[in-house]
Amino acid sequence: MDLTEDEPAGVLATIGATPLVELTRLYPAAGFRLFAKLEGHNPGGSSKDRAALSMLSGEIRAGRLVAGRSVVVESSSGNLGIGMAQVCRYHGIRFICVVDPRTSKQNLAIMRALGAEIEMIEHADPVTGDYLPVRLRRIRELTERLEHAYWPNQYANPGNPAAHRNTMREIVGQVPGDLDFLFCATSSCGTLRGCAEYARANDLPVTIVAVDAAGSAIFADTPGPRLIPGHGAAVRPGHHADDLADLVVHVADVDSVRGCRRLAAREAILAGGSSGAVVAAVHSVRDLVPRGANCAIVLPDRGERYLDTIYDDDWVTTHFGGVPSDEPERVLTRY
Repeated sequence: MDLTEDEPAGVLATIGATPLVELTRLYPAAGFRLFAKLEGHNPGGSSKDRAALSMLSGEIRAGRLVAGRSVVVESSSGNLGIGMAQVCRYHGIRFICVVDPRTSKQNLAIMRALGAEIEMIEHADPVTGDYLPVRLRRIRELTERLEHAYWPNQYANPGNPAAHRNTMREIVGQVPGDLDFLFCATSSCGTLRGCAEYARANDLPVTIVAVDAAGSAIFADTPGPRLIPGHGAAVRPGHHADDLADLVVHVADVDSVRGCRRLAAREAILAGGSSGAVVAAVHSVRDLVPRGANCAIVLPDRGERYLDTIYDDDWVTTHFGGVPSDEPERVLTRY
């Protein structure tokens, strides 16, 4: 995790160094090679473990976060909350996670099992129709009221993208030959920014494709409702910059579902909603990728946390009017 001293111990030492596998069955006639970075192999089950460790380790080393005294307060739809709960539990630090009704029962149960306290926001912001602005207001209230409270603020903390410079370093080292395209989903923009910064610092001629949710405000799409958590945002995060991505693809929720089911059916990989969006984005731009190119996709988490939504036929039918095939049908928005 690019720590210069006091390297992580115990389970935290297993964060990072996740496997990269070649996907040969997803698009067998595409003419390019496609590799997947399996971030679900982190101990907390997602790429957010990297960010949680990176954002909290410096504060712990500096003595600003102290066991039995400090309180970490953060907003999360699930994965970052689990990563932070894991780090805080290991170090004996109180953790409060501010969530909303889109957070799955399983994610809530995992956080609670790791000692997290849950603050549930019940109502969406009346202006944006999203929960994030309300979650952020609640964080400010808690940090002002509680003694020794600390808000890592994943949306602006430099430790978030710093963790993913290491993700990109790993990918570049694992892909055989040069990396030509990288696809990654956006939420806090930590992964996107970290990967892009590493590529530019090392003069890598890689095309960065940002995969955003339809209805997300990150890359100025028309605001709209979103069902799948952890992908997109109602508020443009501080890590965002217009020049981070060479190409932006907006993916609708239903196409994220298609992408997840395609990945499971063809590669036997059970991954989460943002992973499905990345798969759908590859499908959308596959004709733009030159033959012989090396492409990598970041799969942020595992699919077990989505068994009662994305992989549940009844849930999918309720929200989308039926179970879609695993072949994306619509034209995705590109910028």
